Amino acid sequence: MKTVTSVAVFCFKPMKFERPTYLLNPDICKSNIRTMAARASRSGVIFRPHFKTHQSLVIGRWFREAGVSKITVSSLAAARYFASDGWTDITVAFPVNLREIGLINELASHVRIGLLIEHPDVALELEKNLKFPVDVYIKIDTGYHRTGLSEDEMPVIRQLTDLISGSSLLNLKGLLTHAGHTYGASTRDQVNEIYLSSTRILNEVRKNIGTAGEGLLLSYGDTPSCSIVEDFSNIDEIRPGNFIFYDLMQFVAGSCDFSQVAGVVVCPVVAVHASRNQAVLYGGAIHLSKEFLIIDGRRIYGQVVEMDDNKWGNPIPGAYLVSLSQEHGILEGGDHIINELRPGMTVGIIPVHSCLTANLLQGYQMTDGGDGDYFLGK
Repeated sequence: MKTVTSVAVFCFKPMKFERPTYLLNPDICKSNIRTMAARASRSGVIFRPHFKTHQSLVIGRWFREAGVSKITVSSLAAARYFASDGWTDITVAFPVNLREIGLINELASHVRIGLLIEHPDVALELEKNLKFPVDVYIKIDTGYHRTGLSEDEMPVIRQLTDLISGSSLLNLKGLLTHAGHTYGASTRDQVNEIYLSSTRILNEVRKNIGTAGEGLLLSYGDTPSCSIVEDFSNIDEIRPGNFIFYDLMQFVAGSCDFSQVAGVVVCPVVAVHASRNQAVLYGGAIHLSKEFLIIDGRRIYGQVVEMDDNKWGNPIPGAYLVSLSQEHGILEGGDHIINELRPGMTVGIIPVHSCLTANLLQGYQMTDGGDGDYFLGK
């Protein structure tokens, strides 16, 4: 794990933070966007960022300013939300929910919408009920084992390819995977190995489809790979999402430098128990989620950072959230940390997983004084 040894002022008292608040630095967010866009450009691949992390029209516009025109979302409702702000090329990176055929038709009437299919019945139902053309991707499982078809299921993949190719409203666009198992990697080399294995599978599947596979786009997405791998020339499109904010998980794994972590959660201190080197924060599972890392053999739910007014510095070694209940967070640290805290102060916490934290807090405060919307639909 990376460590930082310097410790400065880490708590502050502005009254504007009355409750747990996701504090974002827009400059870091915009720099992360430019950096990832440049990585895609160097390999000549499509940059279709996943908006599931920020889910914000305001932040989405920062991508547009950087030249992004194609996006990924995780639900049809989110697709409608971003379509309302002028996005017209949207991939929904979640298997089709046939019960939402009405919304699919609504979107397809004015947006280029991409859908994920992994079962022949879904293709048949779409063919019967669609009113407008849609792009279709076959979801391939390259080792994460959450969803998708494996390379051992080529008969089903070929069946799907034939069904989609024979449809007047289904446009077979490509093969898509999410190599989410990179989040369990402990080294950059392991991330590279997963990327190479996953992209080999994608290329083999496309090759084994036959003539119908010629020209199919290979779409790949996960932040660790897209942050670490230097050459994407064996695929056609990348769809990272978490990189816009990064978080403690990505920092510990080496996917980013701490200077790229774009947000911290500011939590009020409500009690101090110096006898056990702990403080109680207003900031629990409903704000930060119960995602955790194992650090020094302990479950860690967030790390304290140095704070100065509404800006943060380095993470403070040994100062962690060690327990979460619904509203409470238990901060543990040495005497030099706990003895400085008083109820009414606030501390900054690097969340373990920024995607879930953003979803729970559903809004942002910017370090420049602005604020950000958040999509409230599910």
